[in-house]
Amino acid sequence: MATRRHLAVELASTIRHDGHGGVADDLLGPPELEQWVVEHAELFDSRLDIGRFRADDALLAEVLALRQAVRALFAHAVRPGPASPADAHRLLSVDESLARLNEAVAREPLTAWLDWPDGKPPVMVSLSGTDDQGTRLTAALARATIAFLTGPFRERLRACTAPRCVRYFVQGHGRQEWCKPSCADRVRAARHYQRQRAKKPEGEAS
Repeated sequence: MATRRHLAVELASTIRHDGHGGVADDLLGPPELEQWVVEHAELFDSRLDIGRFRADDALLAEVLALRQAVRALFAHAVRPGPASPADAHRLLSVDESLARLNEAVAREPLTAWLDWPDGKPPVMVSLSGTDDQGTRLTAALARATIAFLTGPFRERLRACTAPRCVRYFVQGHGRQEWCKPSCADRVRAARHYQRQRAKKPEGEAS
């Protein structure tokens, strides 16, 4: 069964382990932000026109500021479990994170109207109060975060505790401890190494 993707978790996961013991950022510049939006197009609603979307330095800064707030709120959500080690030492306060999130949502006023095509079921159509695609992007990311944190998946949010991993993930089942099989393999290898070291007689060379 395919794993469900959550836009808020995907945004938080643009901070990741680089494979060499450090932390990588997938949103290094406007081109990377544009590519990320295209790769996640199916997670956005139709108000964001992917074909028209263009990023600049100002929009990138807004998205990064929002991501910082999302990761701080994720750290708050997983307590008393550990936060991601990528930024656990420099998290925004909950109040500042909420203010950033709510400000981003408020920048795109929405209205709704009912449409009932002949012979089809009625549908609600949402209309945006702005044509600016950057504003629509940040508002969509903020709304997705609010929906995630107020929905049933928040209680399944965890920070992966595998060595060097910095990702947040949603548990697929109650016993899942790590975000990916590769992280589980790394933990098992580390545990095996520690057991082998513990078995060696004192003074024996490694």
